[in-house]
Amino acid sequence: MNKMSKEEIFDMLSNALVELFEIPKEKIKLEAKLYEDLEIDSIDAIDMIDHIKKKTGYRMEAAAFKEVRTLGDIVNVVFEKLSQIS
Repeated sequence: MNKMSKEEIFDMLSNALVELFEIPKEKIKLEAKLYEDLEIDSIDAIDMIDHIKKKTGYRMEAAAFKEVRTLGDIVNVVFEKLSQIS
């Protein structure tokens, strides 16, 4: 498993948001709130967790996903977990 930088994790997530959820690229920022700004619902959250697992090998717990508020929060959680694994 290659350790990913926060920038690489953000790029992976933003590509997923554009491709999977058709969210306009200009809305995707680290400070974007998942539910309010990006309109991610619980079904989307599960798809996002699956996407993170496919791309990184790390399966984010649904409970952990509930704790995050912004895209930056997800980047930080994934980065921390990958840092522990590597």
